[in-house]
Amino acid sequence: MLKLVSERNEGVKTARKSKTEDIVRRVGVITAESVHLRDYPLRNPVAIFNASLTIDGDYAVLYGRIVLGYFTYASAIAEIRVPIADIQSGKIKKHLNAEIAIIPDNNFDIWGCEDPRVCEVDNKIIMTYCGRTVNYFDASKRANRTLPIAAIRQESGRERGRGGEEEEGGRRGRERWRKICVFRLPMELRDFLISDKDAFVSRIGSNLRLFHRIHMMDERFYLVISEIPEYALRAVGGISEVSVKNTALVFEHADFEERIGWGTPPIEVAAGEYLFLLHSVCKDKFYRVFAVLMNEKAEVTAVTPHYIMEPRENYEVYGDRPFTVFPCGAQVIDDEIIISYGAADSFIGIGSIDISELLSVLDTGRF
Repeated sequence: MLKLVSERNEGVKTARKSKTEDIVRRVGVITAESVHLRDYPLRNPVAIFNASLTIDGDYAVLYGRIVLGYFTYASAIAEIRVPIADIQSGKIKKHLNAEIAIIPDNNFDIWGCEDPRVCEVDNKIIMTYCGRTVNYFDASKRANRTLPIAAIRQESGRERGRGGEEEEGGRRGRERWRKICVFRLPMELRDFLISDKDAFVSRIGSNLRLFHRIHMMDERFYLVISEIPEYALRAVGGISEVSVKNTALVFEHADFEERIGWGTPPIEVAAGEYLFLLHSVCKDKFYRVFAVLMNEKAEVTAVTPHYIMEPRENYEVYGDRPFTVFPCGAQVIDDEIIISYGAADSFIGIGSIDISELLSVLDTGRF
């Protein structure tokens, strides 16, 4: 039985109600048809969704999960650069160049690279994604079907021109990212793990932590935080196995939910206080979004007492996975939080949340 990070987090389960007050302004949607892959025979992916988001100067850099065919639904990860001005104006171009940044290439991700989260850790850009392991389609092996994998962005020596176009003489997208490690539970727990998903690496307080959601052989889903060693993000040699430690339960899902999972990496909104968006799978099978504030000890200081987003647009309601909004990226631009999210497992949705409005909602759920 996992211990809670803090006893004060126990109240989160009962503090939330099964209702939605949607405060996310829909800014735009990116379709597979608008994304044009470089150096790949198939010009457009079949689907693109569940994108993370970083900022690079005047550009938002999106890392989206792409599907190139439906036989095994094996995913890769593509990089797209969108001018921030286009997002703010709600006029995202219908033609966006993209590069494949991560592809399946080892036993830990051979059946797919899914749901990236990208953030800066100790002045390094780290991507954590879910790898479908060699066990994924093996009916004789239920354990360790998906595992979190970290990759580090390397300097490429490539310059970009206006509009995000590449100048000649640089290396391709996949050469800018190097897979450095796969995160594993301690040996005594590995045979009891079915999947490990919704992961990202971050440092809050002094400890380097892995935020992840584990599905165990007891058929329960656990929202957890683990400590990871400092050497984990030092890119030395090939991909290595890193054992996490001191895995602790953050809080449990509410009675009206089947499970919850991490959404976006943290945004520091005050000294020592961090904002996280999470997703919920309710008993009606809809995906919805709520938010929490946590301190450096991973204690919850506030939670939205209701959901702040649910599927409502046609591209969120109907697709490969209906009624799904799945946030993976969030960045502060001026007085708004720009979020990137998966819409119905088919599109990238872009939304905007007024910071002061969200913090006001959180203030009503202060612990």
